Parts: sequence; C-alpha cells; structure tokens
Amino acid sequence: MDAVRVPETAGGGRCDPGRVWYAAYGSNTQGERLACYLRGGRPAGARRTYPGCRDRRPPAESAAVELPGEMYLATRSSVWGGGCAYYDAEAAGRVLARAHLLTAGQFADLAAQEMHRPPGTDLDLTEVLTHGRSALGPGRYETLLCAGWLDGAPVLTLTAPWRMRDVTWTVPTAAYVRCVGTGLVAAGAWDAATVVAYVAARPGAAGHWSPRAVREAMAAPAAR
Repeated sequence: MDAVRVPETAGGGRCDPGRVWYAAYGSNTQGERLACYLRGGRPAGARRTYPGCRDRRPPAESAAVELPGEMYLATRSSVWGGGCAYYDAEAAGRVLARAHLLTAGQFADLAAQEMHRPPGTDLDLTEVLTHGRSALGPGRYETLLCAGWLDGAPVLTLTAPWRMRDVTWTVPTAAYVRCVGTGLVAAGAWDAATVVAYVAARPGAAGHWSPRAVREAMAAPAAR
C-alpha cells in the first residue's frame, strides 16, 4: 500500500508558487469527481455540471495525506441532496484526505467552481501562505486554509468560515458516502475497513450510517 504523507508545518519559504497541493477531504477525493472540475462534466450521482478549468490536464500527482482536525458533514448540498463535508482544522482528531498536485491556475479555477463562481481568475495566495488562512467570501467553501507543505509546495484546502460546533450536522446521502469512501480507498494508503469505519464515525454520519451501510453504499454501482 502507498504511504500516508503528513504535511510539514514549515518549509514554504522557497516554495514554487506555480504548484499547489489541493487537499480534498470530501467528494473530490474521488478521481472521477475531481476530473469534472478539471475538464468539465457531471459526476455520477450529482445534480450539477461543471464548466472545468482553463488548464484541463489531470493532476501531476496525487497522494494520501492525513491532516490534523476533523471532517464533519453539515448544511445541505444542492449537488448531492444531503450533508456535505467540511474541515475544522482546530478540532481534535485526524482527517483522511487525498492531495492532488495542481497548477496555481487550476486550483484557482477549481476553487471558483466550489464557490459557484465562473472560473478564469487567478487567486492571490499571499495571505493564506503567510497566515495560514484567507477569507475569499462568507460562503460554504470560501475559506482557504494552508494545511502545511509537501515537497516545497503548499497544501491548500477549502472549507466554511464556521467551526464544527457552531452548525447543525446533516446526514449525507448514499451517493455522497459512496463518493467519499471510494475516493479514499483509491488513494491507496488505507484499506476498505479503515475507510468504512472512518466515514461511519464522522459527525453527521455517526448514528445514521453504520459501517455495514457505508460498506454497502461503497459497493453499489454509481447512480447515473
């Protein structure tokens, strides 16, 4: 199995500003889903078609990473119909994630699509690289975080401006559970049993999704 990588907390002083590791902890752990952000298209089980990036190439590399904090499920997704994943970097715990090495322009276009904005405008990463956090807006995925560094490139992710404790948790749909679970298994660092237990225990899923139900959702064919 592939090794899990843990981002370094320092080392960005001489980073390559053209490369960014995008740390996906929700549906974009799945390659098919991420490809719709990059080249355009509609993921299986989703309700939205994405325009894609200016640069439609696949990630140069992907790696399994673990981040400090907690992944929880909240709000209601217009794409999936149930709760969607958010990252609370200040909570206790560990987050299983998949980091995709993109150009800075690809990351900017991906972030724009997450924020329901048209792609095509580069991001100024100065604030997030200096302070670890940047508010791009008040919306669900408009808070940009730097989770550390890998190979001289920043590990960036998107989340909500609130803390996990400040919002009501929401049960995810089977399509979303399948997408997150299969994406994490495909990262190659965790076996299916580890991923099943992890997904079932996340706030919003816990008490509603048993490990058996998560396993069955992951094994089911994707809805079209």
